[in-house]
Amino acid sequence: MPFAPPHLVAGFIAVMVGYTSSVILIIQAATAAGADAAQLASWLWTLGIGMGVSSIGLSLYYRIPVLTAWSTPGAALLITSLGNVTLAEAIGAFVISSLLITLCGISGWFDRLMRHIPAPLAAAMLAGVLLKFGLDLFKVAPQDPLLLGTLLLTFLLGRHIWPRYTMVPVLTMGIVICALRGDLQLETLHWQLTSPVWTWPSFSLDALFGIALPLFIVTMTSQNMPGITILRAHGYQPATSSLIGWTGLIGLLLAPCGGYAFNLAAITAAICMGKDVDPDASRRWPAAVWAGSFYLLTGCFGASVAALFTAFPATLVTCVAGLALLGTIGSSLHTALQQDEAREAALLTFIITASGISLLGVGAACWGMLVGVILHQVNQRRS
Repeated sequence: MPFAPPHLVAGFIAVMVGYTSSVILIIQAATAAGADAAQLASWLWTLGIGMGVSSIGLSLYYRIPVLTAWSTPGAALLITSLGNVTLAEAIGAFVISSLLITLCGISGWFDRLMRHIPAPLAAAMLAGVLLKFGLDLFKVAPQDPLLLGTLLLTFLLGRHIWPRYTMVPVLTMGIVICALRGDLQLETLHWQLTSPVWTWPSFSLDALFGIALPLFIVTMTSQNMPGITILRAHGYQPATSSLIGWTGLIGLLLAPCGGYAFNLAAITAAICMGKDVDPDASRRWPAAVWAGSFYLLTGCFGASVAALFTAFPATLVTCVAGLALLGTIGSSLHTALQQDEAREAALLTFIITASGISLLGVGAACWGMLVGVILHQVNQRRS
């Protein structure tokens, strides 16, 4: 049955996790660029609309759960690099970065690169990316043992009584507990439609080398590569070049309104791909459509919806995300380690990715995959 409750809940959780974990970075990046209140709201409008349209459109077309996102490491990069350029120059850098992403999709070189990644290494990288959420789940215990205990009990009971719909009562119970305790800070929330603000781009060498190229590299290595890998780790064979090209094109169109970078989602996408969403992998795509619908809503109301998601207590978000990803972490580890000939390379990929290191502006997921592929090739030649 398409668009069943598990699809809706998975889509909502994905958007909730995405916004609560990084929307503050978007606000800081826009502020660093010199954006005023209207322009900041425009950034949030643009990112929400862009992610919504792309997630819905690509998922419906390919019939796989394609979830797009803003570049979180890209936003962190912008916070430290936008202070020396004008807002117009920053917009120009966004345009160039999105153009380079589009060219990567059109040329097909990224697709050729991804074909050389073995399935066990893809699963190992996915497990390494998601491990933090599983560990953080139990770090909540000292802060809020009642919330964690109640949600964990609800999760375990749901797995036995209502396995297909486990996350529905978990999310509901979490919201009810927080509402009864007065932990939902909704008093200052005011619903107001947001309008985009166009800023004409300006181009400079400083913005090209200081913003555009680093933003392009970070988005491709830390976001798009894990995004494609996670799709393949769940058994999907996406049209890689096409997906990358579409995210770049959307960025080109929306950059003047604040759409600094669009890419394939990794962590939030995994929430929409687990067996809890649907036992049949071919029927999980509606979860990404629901997520895209929520993204459209967040875009239309911009800053208001951002305030709504930040009203959820951090402990609630951590618990819900951790429980939603437990099944994916387990199945990924199983896939990564079941082949003897790839186990060593997969284990190294998993450990490096889970370490969270960042070298030369490249994230742990990319380094883990690079080291794992090299070791796998060396072991293949020895055997």
